[in-house]
Amino acid sequence: MGTRLKVLSVFKSLHRTRIDVFKDDHRALTAARVKINEEFQKNKNEASEENINKMIKMGSDVEAVLRQTVLQMEHVDEKTLLLRPRDGLMLENVPYCDQPRKKL
Repeated sequence: MGTRLKVLSVFKSLHRTRIDVFKDDHRALTAARVKINEEFQKNKNEASEENINKMIKMGSDVEAVLRQTVLQMEHVDEKTLLLRPRDGLMLENVPYCDQPRKKL
């Protein structure tokens, strides 16, 4: 895949992830859109293949962090927050055990 296509692919995946992660939060959606577009615009004249590949890697890493670690919460009242997890984000929690399990 060409470098230009890789850059566009990362750009699109960041925006798709932004829409999924900040669903129904118009302020966060707008701020994330502005920041993504600003960073890509700032580096649009980069000519070094090595630097471009580093930035592609960074963009992919940022997308993964957003997708895997950002939780959405909503203020219900002054002292209460409502957690709104996305499908597939919360994993089954295994309780801690002092003794290791026996292998079958």
